Amino acid sequence: MKITNLERIGKAKMTMEGAKDTWKQVPLSKEDGVPNFSFRVFTIMPGGYTPYHTHDSEHMNYFISGEGVVVTESGDERPVKKGDFVLVLPGEKHQYRNASPREPLVMICAVPKEYE
Repeated sequence: MKITNLERIGKAKMTMEGAKDTWKQVPLSKEDGVPNFSFRVFTIMPGGYTPYHTHDSEHMNYFISGEGVVVTESGDERPVKKGDFVLVLPGEKHQYRNASPREPLVMICAVPKEYE
C-alpha cells in the first residue's frame, strides 16, 4: 500500500509541443507498483491548455477544481468543471483549455500504466 499527498509530489512543466502553462504531477505510477493504471494530475493555468492530440489508450479524467473546456475532434468546445468526469477513447483527438481568467483548472488523469 502507498499513501501520498499531492502536495508532496513534484510538478513538472509540460514541454510537449502545443502545451501552454500546464503542469503535471504523477502521484501513482508503475514505479509504485500499480497493477493497471497510473494517476496523473494536470494543473492548467489561466490561458493555458494541453496539446491537441490523440493516444492509443483510453484516458479517464476527473476535475478537482476550476472550469474549462474540452476541444473535441470536431472542434466543438464542451464545458467541464469541478466534479465532472470525461472518458477519452483511444484515437479520439482532444484538448483541455482553462476557461477561467483567475483560477487553475486541475484534473486527475488515469491512464494505463504502460502509457506513463
